[in-house]
Amino acid sequence: MKVYVVPNVQRPHTIQVAARAAEILLQYGCIVYMDLSCKQEISLENVFFKKVSVCCAQADVIITVGGDGSILHSAMVSLPYHKPILGINVGRCGFLASCEPNQMGEVLCRVVHGEYQLDSRSLLRVTVVEDGKTEGYYALNDVIVRNGRVQHAIDVAISCDDIPVQKYRGDGVIVATPTGSTAYSMSAGGPILDAQLNALVLTPICPHSLQSSAMVFSADRRLQISLDSNYPEEVLVTCDGHASFTLHEGARVNVTLSDKHIDLISFSNAEQFQAIDKKLRNRD
Repeated sequence: MKVYVVPNVQRPHTIQVAARAAEILLQYGCIVYMDLSCKQEISLENVFFKKVSVCCAQADVIITVGGDGSILHSAMVSLPYHKPILGINVGRCGFLASCEPNQMGEVLCRVVHGEYQLDSRSLLRVTVVEDGKTEGYYALNDVIVRNGRVQHAIDVAISCDDIPVQKYRGDGVIVATPTGSTAYSMSAGGPILDAQLNALVLTPICPHSLQSSAMVFSADRRLQISLDSNYPEEVLVTCDGHASFTLHEGARVNVTLSDKHIDLISFSNAEQFQAIDKKLRNRD
């Protein structure tokens, strides 16, 4: 088996955990790849240090070492290669990760021997239309349209399949996948969706209304978010916390479920609900 190990070098102790994961995989006869940027930090003779694109193309499995952000980043980088991803959690929550550092011996053994299942997760296709130009992005968790200055409310209009459905005044809106329903959307009061659903959830952020609630849309719907007023240099769009840019009057953000998906390595059909119970409710 060929494995690409991706440590988040910004987190303390991640390099050490990644090096230990690489050692375990080498003991099982795996071919281990890492990005060239790790070469000075990890001195394992049998690890191949390559460009990210080469690592993604040649690996059978991608293993991230960090938090959920590491998984989200690797999901987007590896999207053209469609490789399954396993997360080793060195973050605070690691909701999407299936392995803690103290479980690496057992979990990596199961991965090497193919004793896992693939958990297919939907992606958002985000298209920004502004000044006659169109830019496309993907997101595993969510796309957020929000005010750039905390003290200023913004007005956004929401359409579904070109039919107006809602207007919100507040700090912005979130469109999330079922995977992202347990992230910022949940914190903003949105519902938790079963990750196996094909759906989108729209959640307002701090709405200036007593009657604004989240809405759930079926997989074949196309949502459009547009600015209801002119807020130059103050309205931002982010996809999974990245690809942040400013919107101007007349801009539109179209959001649909993509025909692409991400495969996360898991070991239980109920892994999402186990994570909710353990990591959100803090139950052992």
